[in-house]
Amino acid sequence: MAWNIGIVGYPTYGGSGVVATELSKGLAARGHNVHFMSYARPQRLDAFNTKIQYHEVTVNAYPLFEFPPYDLALASHMVNLIEYQNLDLLHVHYAIPHTTSAFLAKQILGERGAHVPIITTLHGTDITIVGSDPSYLPVVNFSINQSDGVTAVSDYLRQETYSRFDIHREIEVIPNFVDLNRFRRTQKQHFRRAIGHDDEMIISHVSNFRKVKRVEDVVITFAKIRQAGVRAKLLMLGDGPERIPLEALCRELHVCDDTRFLGKQENVEEILSVSDLFLMPSASETFGLAALEAMSCGVPVVSSDAGGLPEIVRNGETGFACPIGDTDAMAARSIEILTNADLRANMAAAARAKAEEYDQDRVIAQYEAYYATVMARMGH
Repeated sequence: MAWNIGIVGYPTYGGSGVVATELSKGLAARGHNVHFMSYARPQRLDAFNTKIQYHEVTVNAYPLFEFPPYDLALASHMVNLIEYQNLDLLHVHYAIPHTTSAFLAKQILGERGAHVPIITTLHGTDITIVGSDPSYLPVVNFSINQSDGVTAVSDYLRQETYSRFDIHREIEVIPNFVDLNRFRRTQKQHFRRAIGHDDEMIISHVSNFRKVKRVEDVVITFAKIRQAGVRAKLLMLGDGPERIPLEALCRELHVCDDTRFLGKQENVEEILSVSDLFLMPSASETFGLAALEAMSCGVPVVSSDAGGLPEIVRNGETGFACPIGDTDAMAARSIEILTNADLRANMAAAARAKAEEYDQDRVIAQYEAYYATVMARMGH
């Protein structure tokens, strides 16, 4: 049975935006009609698809408002879609303001919208950072409890939500996922030769270059790897507020000649295909989608042990998880992988095998089953 599904997400480069977009495409491939709402078109929602309609939420500027009320504009869009597109459910990614807007939309519609379940997926920042701000806590707490279904992307995030809030709803863990066909290792030797010499290792990192990603630890770790005599190149994918200080750090540590800042890349799998190691030293990471995509391309990962990362980066098996901020440990583990071809090959195979547990089709089927359960509970 095909459903009319409203999906709300951020159009950002980070994990939640990617998951919301890829979930929309996966549901459309299964015959559902998807209405995606956001203030800008997500990067990965770029191809025409008759089963997906994108709705841009525009906010008109009024002299009265110093900050235009996006949450109210979003609620109005939801009201319109529930009424005129006959939505069967609303799946919102991030509790605030998306779940709050969805609740307001249903209140506006009253009986007309009562049948439409609100399903909230928690991704992390809405709980660990934004939700911990006392000024937002009552709103987040209320919004989650008013949801008809709640999912979290990792066991870690589920437990964090229960410990930080007074939640009376059951939280279902449905993890992030990866497209195994897209993220697989392919022969890109010409690309590898364009980066460096055949005997040089290639290390990569992907993030939005925010403080929480501890991107300076990537450069410091790389400098220590180079000081140990390992011939290597570092590829930095992404962009953000920490890029300029990071470039200054490269100059200070004399690793500029071996570091490439590639900016935001859509075909990140091509770069991962030539990587020998992936670094992810985040201070907070509720899942670690970038690490999963690297593992799917057969790349061992050296990460921090933050949050949900140890759930996918199995220490000593698919890579190593080190204490947050311990660049000495990260460098030592990286050198161990880069200088031992057998270990590197074994970890690469184990990384791909672990990634296969998060196959996109399998996880989207979990979402479908969860939708059906919630709708049945509401008599829909």
